[in-house]
Amino acid sequence: MVTMARTFMDLLWDYGVFVVFIIFSTLVPLWGRFFGKKEKTKADYVFGLGTISMGAMMLSIARGTLGVRSFLGYPSELFYRGSAMWETLYGMVTAYPIVCFVFIPVYFNLGVTSVYQYLDLRFNSRLVRCLASGTYVIRSLLNLGVTVYTPTVALNTVIGIPYWASLLGISAISIIFNLLGGLKAAIMADVIQGVTMILISIAIIIQSMINVGGFDKIFTVPAENGRLNFFNFTGDFTIRVDTTSAWLGQLFMSLSIFGCQQNFVQRYLSMSTFKEVRRTLMSNIPVVITLFSLAWIVGMGVYAVYAQCDPMAGGYINKMDEILPFFVEDKFSYLPGVLGLFMASLFNGALSLNVSNLNSLATVTWEDFLSPLPRFKGISDKQQLTIIKFIGSVYGVMVMGVGFAVGLLSGVIESSMLMTSATSGPLLGVFLLAMLVPVANWKGAASGMIVSHIVTLWITFGSLTVDKETVLLPTSVEGCTNETFSAGIVKPSKSWLLANTPLEVESDFSYLDGPLEEHIARTPQFPETLYSISYMYYSLIGTFLTVIIGTLVSYLTRHRDDAYDHKLLHPAVYRLSRMLPGKARRYVNNPDIRPKNCPSASKKIPLDNPAFEPSLESIHEKKSPLEPAVFIVNMSVPVEVPSSVPSAEPTAADSNQLVPEEVGDLKEVRT
Repeated sequence: MVTMARTFMDLLWDYGVFVVFIIFSTLVPLWGRFFGKKEKTKADYVFGLGTISMGAMMLSIARGTLGVRSFLGYPSELFYRGSAMWETLYGMVTAYPIVCFVFIPVYFNLGVTSVYQYLDLRFNSRLVRCLASGTYVIRSLLNLGVTVYTPTVALNTVIGIPYWASLLGISAISIIFNLLGGLKAAIMADVIQGVTMILISIAIIIQSMINVGGFDKIFTVPAENGRLNFFNFTGDFTIRVDTTSAWLGQLFMSLSIFGCQQNFVQRYLSMSTFKEVRRTLMSNIPVVITLFSLAWIVGMGVYAVYAQCDPMAGGYINKMDEILPFFVEDKFSYLPGVLGLFMASLFNGALSLNVSNLNSLATVTWEDFLSPLPRFKGISDKQQLTIIKFIGSVYGVMVMGVGFAVGLLSGVIESSMLMTSATSGPLLGVFLLAMLVPVANWKGAASGMIVSHIVTLWITFGSLTVDKETVLLPTSVEGCTNETFSAGIVKPSKSWLLANTPLEVESDFSYLDGPLEEHIARTPQFPETLYSISYMYYSLIGTFLTVIIGTLVSYLTRHRDDAYDHKLLHPAVYRLSRMLPGKARRYVNNPDIRPKNCPSASKKIPLDNPAFEPSLESIHEKKSPLEPAVFIVNMSVPVEVPSSVPSAEPTAADSNQLVPEEVGDLKEVRT
């Protein structure tokens, strides 16, 4: 980062704005804790029931989708690599309707607190549930450590705040949020952060337009210098990113994040009806497109300003990711406080993401790992809420520890980013198995996840041994003069901290910070060819391995004890399976299902009776008096019914003769 010849008095405004903004963004989300409706139950804390507007939810989901990387990573990506990564937008946009119409209809009305409860219901296996939730917890801790460390380097090198102090500050405020707030406070913090980033981005674009002499040049200058190159179908799986890998890779990663990750699903389940979820998700598409593209337009503006004088090539910055902070410090030096607001937005960006994820991590840990233990059986809702808050505080300290480790151990950043891509596939695959493959059982799901994890992690860590070619677009220093940058900017001095601290910030750009020189081309051999596959394909590979292996193992190990409630399948898949030829599958009904806001949940409904199959819309809008599809389903896998076993499809007349019979921990209904 650049070193500025500025005194403390010169930075006084920046320090003041920084402190005021942090205080404001901390107190406003917690205002309701002291003067409004307080979270009295676990459901209030986890879901913020009935208190979150659709607009706030949309902006929160968009913020969680893009994260800090959209603010810092995308502008530097465009400056030094071009617009190829911009096309990941196709995958994000495609993922929204798939999540809306494939994932949400299945578990929206299951009454679950942790999304991984669904896997337990579907497969009747704590192993599968713990594999999925454990994957989420580990990768979230690693990524949160990087997230909270990201702004600390910029704060240290620009306005002199020690990175340990920033880590302590972010962690302390996150723990306060966790103890006093809940999902509602986390979403309000996201809203404040989102609005701030939008305003700063617009200010940067306007300043760029002023510097280059017109809005049109923000587009024409990058285009003339090869920064805007779309629809590049290379067919080469080793290319870091092209149109195909950007779309497919981001699609599978986005499906895993939007459809299978607790912090997102927790937001969907906080809404009252499926119609509201659908409207929010589909309305969020233009919001994400706008926010996503805004970051790239910022990069275009910064490039247009520095097209003839690259600060990194000129030695004024050390890393690509520093280009945007450098721009703010350089071009906004005439406006006191702007630099402080920019740095505060980075700080608050890490803070809001940390708060949101601590809430989700604590919920998953309690629901999936601790609540089943005998010592926690029968405790009150208030006690559960206290435990969840305590777990969140512990995770806050753990994230701070990971952040300190990131500051000491180079290479941790890239490893954790690759971990995100590598773990997306197995997680997505097991949910697809559960929702879309009727024959899938716990043996297949566990086998698919384990094999997929082994293979993708093998490729991931193997890729670290391959010296991949780093191709950066050419930049120029021919236009550099003594008046190019603001007065007071000098080239950075080499300190031990800067020399030994990793400064990367992107959560997806694992190859962004390589050396400028090109490597000598050579033909790789196996397994180098496998290791050279772009990390954009890791999630796709992991998903297909999980689904294929899971389906084969499930078919070979199918057993009648794998029966489960058909409501755990996607409604369309269940209807299709009934129309296919062959022996009818046997399903069981779980009378213990407690759907959200459904007083009739305790009623026993006849199984597989067409008279009790309302449309999906009527189910979620609660137009049916029986509301059959809002049952929390117990899981098991369907199997073929032997000829000696009576049909599992009783008539309406037979429904009064249904008698529950205990089968292990599963309540089965027989005629």
